[in-house]
Amino acid sequence: MNEHPKYKVAIIGLGIIGTRCADKLISAGIDVTTWNRTKKDRPDSTDTAIAATANAQVIAFYLKDSLACKAVFQDIRKTLLPGKILINHSTIDLETTQWLEKQCKSIGCGFLDCPFTGSKIAAQNGELVYYAGGDDNLIKQYRNILEITSKEIIPVGKAGNATVIKVATNLISASTVQALSESLAIAKANNIPTESFIAAVSGNACGSALAAMKLPTMASGEYDTHFSLDNMLKDANYAIQLAKSAELKTPGIQTTANVMKQLCEKGAEQLDYSALFKQFEN
Repeated sequence: MNEHPKYKVAIIGLGIIGTRCADKLISAGIDVTTWNRTKKDRPDSTDTAIAATANAQVIAFYLKDSLACKAVFQDIRKTLLPGKILINHSTIDLETTQWLEKQCKSIGCGFLDCPFTGSKIAAQNGELVYYAGGDDNLIKQYRNILEITSKEIIPVGKAGNATVIKVATNLISASTVQALSESLAIAKANNIPTESFIAAVSGNACGSALAAMKLPTMASGEYDTHFSLDNMLKDANYAIQLAKSAELKTPGIQTTANVMKQLCEKGAEQLDYSALFKQFEN
């Protein structure tokens, strides 16, 4: 990683990822202020979003959803001056990404559409992968800041492209965990030893890093949250929305979304999305 300029950075949203990214930036010597809707006990936290962003050149959103992004944007709008940049790392719908870009352009503030892949451990280790949509010069200018919290930055063209890619890839993750849940349930119902099934998957073409991560915890009923079920449901609904706008039928993700919704209604919303397997637990 190259030496980075000493930009002041505001981290908006201190969930699982935002908290760890703020810590990585601070450990790299970056001047960081933070804000969260529910105040966190941190020395860098402010009481208002405006206070966090007032003196920051880089404002990074790690917020839950589109509604939160729009609401916070309106709150901090007067601090988004020319020469500053808003980098949205939140997974939101395409319409909101395009709205944020348009609003930033109207006031002369830079904007990057920059969602990520990677969860708690990746954020803690500074190993997220960012999909970066927007002006190439902005990506180049702020690359050294992005590198502190990531292992790879993938330019994907115009703003909005990264949002679509993030939503589409999360569809694959949700659908994969649903398939893992069904297959594990069938194996267990037929008295297949769990270790035998996991070994078989790992050596099969269907094996993946995701399967290796999720199958053992699903088998043991441990759902420590790396990415919550309600967040995955939110992203599945964004995927369904994109499909509908393109007049595509996507029955697989629709079915998985329905299962996630039912589990969230039963109280599993804050568990890891591997809790999809709870549909088969007695």
